[in-house]
Amino acid sequence: MSSSDRSQAVGVNKSYEIRTYGCQMNVHDSERLSGLLEEAGYVPAPKDGDGADVVVFNTCAVRENADNRLYGNLGQLAPKKAARPGMQIAVGGCLAQKDRDTIVKKAPWVDVVFGTHNIGKLPVLLERARVQEEAQVEIAESLEAFPSTLPTRRESAYAAWVSISVGCNNTCTFCIVPALRGKEKDRRPGDILAEIEALVSEGVSEITLLGQNVNAYGSDIGDREAFSKLLRACGTIEGLERVRFTSPHPRDFTDDVIAAMAETPNVMPQLHMPLQSGSDRVLKAMRRSYRQERFLGIIEKVRAAMPDAAISTDIIVGFPGETEEDFEQTLHTVRESRFAQAFTFQYSKRPGTPAADMDGQIPKAVVQERYERLVALQEEISWAENKKQVGRTLEVLVAEGEGRKDEATHRLSGRAPDNRLVHFTRPDEPVRPGDVVTVEVTYAAPHHLLAEGPAQAVRRTRAGDAWEKRNAAPAEKPKGVLLGLPTIGAPAPSPAPAAGCGCD
Repeated sequence: MSSSDRSQAVGVNKSYEIRTYGCQMNVHDSERLSGLLEEAGYVPAPKDGDGADVVVFNTCAVRENADNRLYGNLGQLAPKKAARPGMQIAVGGCLAQKDRDTIVKKAPWVDVVFGTHNIGKLPVLLERARVQEEAQVEIAESLEAFPSTLPTRRESAYAAWVSISVGCNNTCTFCIVPALRGKEKDRRPGDILAEIEALVSEGVSEITLLGQNVNAYGSDIGDREAFSKLLRACGTIEGLERVRFTSPHPRDFTDDVIAAMAETPNVMPQLHMPLQSGSDRVLKAMRRSYRQERFLGIIEKVRAAMPDAAISTDIIVGFPGETEEDFEQTLHTVRESRFAQAFTFQYSKRPGTPAADMDGQIPKAVVQERYERLVALQEEISWAENKKQVGRTLEVLVAEGEGRKDEATHRLSGRAPDNRLVHFTRPDEPVRPGDVVTVEVTYAAPHHLLAEGPAQAVRRTRAGDAWEKRNAAPAEKPKGVLLGLPTIGAPAPSPAPAAGCGCD
């Protein structure tokens, strides 16, 4: 590439749209992709516009029909691209990492295919595809830059994801993510804390630590207590009001983590602990390195240390070979655990995973019937657990976009410390996302709480100031990035926020 090519800014005055599928890690990556594109001169496409100049698909590969969904969406864009000279389409994420050249063969109108390890290359690949007038497929086999070192465009001014690790060392038979994201790689604690401090200085009051197996943090740096130490260190950061994390794995959930949660005031009384199945036999087939007794023991210890903790979970129904007796063990575990919420899934073949080829695939009708029984049980438990909140006084962090009916009901919405969704009567004084409102719960539904009385207190916060500043200030015109310079895909000059994923 000549020096004149390198001096040409990319993407100036061009618009972009990112379509994100899958887990929190993909949400994290999409914030980075947005930051990269805007640093390269692109601008977000208007939601009510006629389309973007660049459409990026950040894909997921964990569902059986993920590829069908992608190619269906790509097919819908083909005529739009034909009618719009200069429009580009890029495909990244786990499905891109898995399928590679197949994407361009099935959808030759795609301009760029990039993987999970080289998201920092997107602006360069788009420009290369434009100049060379041919598709660019570049899949790195190992991480080129930790996602948190890349530019970002965060969706929230008051809450942020912070990725502490990427990859996973587990070998669950239903999950393809480790094959696509690679082995676990941990960030240095100092880098994580520096990023959090930078976020807090910008007005962020809540952070969520993310990793595909977040509490295994430390295995890559040789410290089995690194995660509990990290939680305690977060407690020393002035201005950081709420700390959460997702998703842990029961195998690595140790007593020092429970103690750190209970003893660190800004670590919230909330835990997402994936169960997947309550049957020891199915757990063994899944290669989950714990059994029902171990799981229930963790729940008991957490509740002893934090009686008000809200615990949620993931459960798969219909794993190959699951019998009615196995399923009853799952129901038993759910009854004993008293989850505040459960994310329930019907087993879906993940091509490339051991479970996809196992004998004993369960008929769809049987899976559906079991799924409905599980959902009904959990709905009953969620409602009963939420009813226990009636009469409690809660500090609610006001959220943006959480209550779809807020305008019609003249309410606002936010999250309690334990992450329960709370709808509350709009106070007389102005309240912004990021502010904290103290309310009394008057009614409970299975999936939310309601505070119908007047607010007891409203606390305006730096996080609310940050939200107000972001929404009041006109958008700055992107500076553009010069092609070929080492800033593309390289660490940003100062720590930036992140996001991540838990697939367990």
